[in-house]
This record gives sequence, structure tokens and C-alpha cells, in this order.
Amino acid sequence: MTTIDLNADLGESFGPWRMGRDAEMLDIVTSANIACGFHAGDPAEMARTVSLCLEKGVAIGAHPGFDDLRGFGRRRILGTADEDLAAMITYQIGALQAIAASRGAAVGHVKLHGALSNMCMTDRHMADIFAGAVRRLSGELAILAVAETEIARAAEAAGGPVVAEVFADRSYNDDGTLVARGTPGAVIHDPDQAADHVLRMVEEQAITSVNGVRVPVKPESVCVHGDNPEAVRLAARVRERLEAAGVRVARFA
Repeated sequence: MTTIDLNADLGESFGPWRMGRDAEMLDIVTSANIACGFHAGDPAEMARTVSLCLEKGVAIGAHPGFDDLRGFGRRRILGTADEDLAAMITYQIGALQAIAASRGAAVGHVKLHGALSNMCMTDRHMADIFAGAVRRLSGELAILAVAETEIARAAEAAGGPVVAEVFADRSYNDDGTLVARGTPGAVIHDPDQAADHVLRMVEEQAITSVNGVRVPVKPESVCVHGDNPEAVRLAARVRERLEAAGVRVARFA
């Protein structure tokens, strides 16, 4: 039986500002990527999300991004020195590790956020800095890597566990990277369309780009974004369709 993990980016509220319906999403997904305070989230939100994950049996992962609360981590930041990028990643993972440990839990994986992820998908040097920072922390942390991108290749070269990720609610370019947000059709909002998209990737073991180009992949985890107004309905529909097709939905760690 094929097994697929469902992951979502969560814990992205900040102070009194609320983002997403995390408690409902955590009834559906099997892994959570928790914002670490740079692009979103704060210490109290991180702690709340970790506690919810423990309550619901959901795997806990760190979701580091650029130091860009105002831009939600979606603005490209150029010129970051290698050592600064590595320290920024280490700091965010370490913050979540401390909060998780204080609740008797552990961080099991790391997934990049937003513009930092998009840049590392195509820039092997940046991807190597990211993967190296993770591996200096732990040889056991899984790197949740966008399949067939430089992140995945850097993670494989660094050693340790790597989980191939595809996206339920995003369209793909011919090289396997994500179509830029703001481009028509980049984000899939319809739950049935997203479920069809996921099933096709799982059954065909390939991504099909907006131009019809097939990129072979072996999906292990499917991301359903938590900041979409349709997120809960979309995630539930994706899980329902996977299970109806005989796919076991379970955490990878």
C-alpha cells in the first residue's frame, strides 16, 4: 500500500493577528511545519502549536524563512552572507527545538518557507548552506524537500533523511519549481481540482507542468497550505480522495 504524509505550514499567527484555522487543519494533516518567528509566528504561538500537535498526534517540524514579518517571508532578500544564512536557519530551528523539548516533544523535520525556499530551489549554493546548517544540528532531522529541485539534491548530498514533497494547491513550471504567486493559475483554490492534482502525481509518479511537461517524482509528502481561505475544505478533500484510492495517509516520521 502506498503511504503519503500530508503536511501544512502552521503556527503563522502573530500576537493578536490570526492566520489560518490550525486546530481544524491538525485534525486532517499528519505533519506540521511550524513558523519559527521570523516570517510569522511568535514564541507563544509556537508553544500553542506544539501542544496542539502533541494532542492530535501530528509530527512537529520547523519552518524557517527570511526575517520578514511585514512581507510574510515572501520577499526575496539578496546579499545574505553564507554564515548569516546558516545562523538564521540554525537559530529558528533551535528556537522550536527548545519549545518542543519543554513540552516533552521533539522536532523531527525541517522545511523552508516562502522566498527562501523558492531561491534555494534553483540556487544550489544556497541550498547547500541550508542543508549543511541542518546537518550540523542533527543527522536525524528529516529535510522536507521540494522534489526534483536543488533543495532535494543538496539534502541528498548532505546525507541524512530526505522526504520528497509535492504541493496540492500549487502549479508547476517545466523544471519542477513552483509557478510564482501572483501568476494566474499559480494557486489552486478548488478542493476537487487539488485532489485530482494530487492523485495524478501519486498515481503517475510525476509532476505535470502548466505546459504539459512531465517531471518524474516519487511523492512522499503532500503540502496543503494553511493560509488559504479554503484550506480546511481543500485538505479534507485531498485526504478523502487519497484514502478512497487506497492510499494510506500517515506521518513519515
